[in-house]
Amino acid sequence: MSLTVVGSIAFDAVETETGKRDRLLGGAAVHFSLASSFLAETRVIGPVGDDFGEEEYAVLHARGVITDDIEHVPGGKTFFWSGRYERDVNVRHTLQTDLNVFEHFEPKLSEESRAAETLFLANIQPDLQRAVREQSDARFTALDSMNLWIDIARDSLLRTIGMVDCVILNDGEIRQLTDKPNLVRAAQAVLDVGPRVVVAKQGEYGAAMYTREGVFGLPAYPTPDVVDPTGAGDSFAGGFMGCVAASDGEEPTDELLRTAMAYGTALASFNVEAFGTERIQSLTGDEIAGRVAALERISRFEAAPLALRA
Repeated sequence: MSLTVVGSIAFDAVETETGKRDRLLGGAAVHFSLASSFLAETRVIGPVGDDFGEEEYAVLHARGVITDDIEHVPGGKTFFWSGRYERDVNVRHTLQTDLNVFEHFEPKLSEESRAAETLFLANIQPDLQRAVREQSDARFTALDSMNLWIDIARDSLLRTIGMVDCVILNDGEIRQLTDKPNLVRAAQAVLDVGPRVVVAKQGEYGAAMYTREGVFGLPAYPTPDVVDPTGAGDSFAGGFMGCVAASDGEEPTDELLRTAMAYGTALASFNVEAFGTERIQSLTGDEIAGRVAALERISRFEAAPLALRA
């Protein structure tokens, strides 16, 4: 199945314990599409300014990402974000956010994007996500969001969640959205809104997938050197949705969704090994397959027979 992603295309400035970079290609749609492109043909929809040039397009084209629907805004500047991570990379400080051309973005789907069978609504305003969903003929749609939209547009976000098949949020956002401290109950509350699948990203602790049939958990790949976690969640979503899109067009089975969790986890683990998109750009299919196999070994066990004491 073909795959379309709608979201931000950005330049990032990132500082971590390991170094600093001032102009990195980033944005949710970029991280997502570079990851998903290993598994499925991916179209990107998002706005850019005059500062987004041949070099940036070349990164996407090298992975076969289709950029026909990227909207160039003459005279504008591309979305910019700057942040600093502490030694504990779970602690991030946003230093600067310039929406630029993203501020007035109104996504419009081309005929090709509208016909894509799989759609990912990256972290944008819930009203815009809903407008895109209404334009699309996708058979399987997922969305991401953030604490800002939960704070200021919760009702709109819930309406949008009711229109999609899968929600991919971090565990804190799921708790915040539902006002339930227990993640199991919080995920169930999101399922009650309408989606068939809820994925809770838990950073270095892995991810959990909740459906009406049950729960599946997968640990994070034990990456010894985390350089830059920016975009890891988007890379996870890209691997997950790319795997779904790589299926034969049938409804995703539980087996396929579990496999998608593994590919998402693997792609996210590569993303954090270098700044920005640097590691994903040099990545090979064999490396991804090897890491998915490693995750399979890590997560598999057979219970040893034991005599339990009464």
